Amino acid sequence: MTISFDDFMKVDLRLGKVIDVQDFPKARNPAYKVWVDFGDEVGIKKSSAQITHHYTKQDLLGRYVICVTNFAPRQIADFMSEVLITGFYDADGHVVLANVEDKALPLGTRLA
Repeated sequence: MTISFDDFMKVDLRLGKVIDVQDFPKARNPAYKVWVDFGDEVGIKKSSAQITHHYTKQDLLGRYVICVTNFAPRQIADFMSEVLITGFYDADGHVVLANVEDKALPLGTRLA
């Protein structure tokens, strides 16, 4: 399926920094509760992220992530997930985070 450039521009992908990570035992699949800071324009948002296979909580703290910030919030067990942290599936179906090389970018920078 192809989409137009206008369709792509509707997806608000932004750079954020992980500022808190907690276990999420009530999630159906292994996941963390993750808080991401997107700077002043977007603020701090939370996400339920199934990224426990490749990452510990300590690995994630301070890490820069690329997130979809304009999805409607989703209730996951007793937690409201507000953003989608992006990544790629490895050969075994586990998520490897998408990332950026240059950390000099301001939080909340939109993907071009």
